[in-house]
Amino acid sequence: MSEDEEGRMSLASGRSVLITGGLGALGGPCCAALVEAGGRVVVNDILPEQSVPPAELDRLAGYIARDAETAEAADEIVERAAELAGGLTDVVLLAGRVHSAPLLEQTPADVRDVFALNVERAFATAQAAVRRWSALGQPGNLVFVGSWVADVPWPGVGPYAASKAALRAMARSFAREFAPIGIRANVLAPGIVDAGMARKQWDTEPDYRRRAGRAIPLGRLQPVESVASSLLFLCSDLSSYMTGATLLVDGGASLYPLDPEETS
Repeated sequence: MSEDEEGRMSLASGRSVLITGGLGALGGPCCAALVEAGGRVVVNDILPEQSVPPAELDRLAGYIARDAETAEAADEIVERAAELAGGLTDVVLLAGRVHSAPLLEQTPADVRDVFALNVERAFATAQAAVRRWSALGQPGNLVFVGSWVADVPWPGVGPYAASKAALRAMARSFAREFAPIGIRANVLAPGIVDAGMARKQWDTEPDYRRRAGRAIPLGRLQPVESVASSLLFLCSDLSSYMTGATLLVDGGASLYPLDPEETS
């Protein structure tokens, strides 16, 4: 084993991490990276526990099937996560939703649904974590999972892009207000990830594949492992002097548009 591999295996040693939305296509590799690096990981998602493959549960410190739709529910999720993991050092707000459609086909209900999960539930869970850390006099680390589209008007996901811009502003507010008591907050902003909806659209929608293929200077969809590695960095001592920052890991997608055809 190389020194780099040995170092990575201990990056999350001593960390107790709650990840919301951890059963998704992106959540699985992120959880695996943290566990392999020595972290104790608790996942919060909405699938009933009996629906989760046993192999998935075995690697975790715990699983909480609960929707953080109220402040009370968020408090209970955070407290239960701390109980299962033997403490709580990091909270990763990964749960999210996208509704893909042209702006004139998006309804107010679509916008509300996207903001309810991407912003409101993230806020409630972060708030619950900060209350716990503050009451115990402990430091803490919040990682909000945003997106490159917070800055780029990518066609078809207007409400999603707006929700991620709101999430970044909220993360920076947490960072500003709670830095004096040792609580940090940063944003991880991936690009067009080779998983979930993006992978499906890449495979089934020629227009999407054409646009996405030109929009990524590195020329390929983002490997989920690059997102997991970036999250591991933010949940380790390597990022201990970061707060209020956005770690943009997008293969250059935010440089879009790249050619005259896209600007005409």
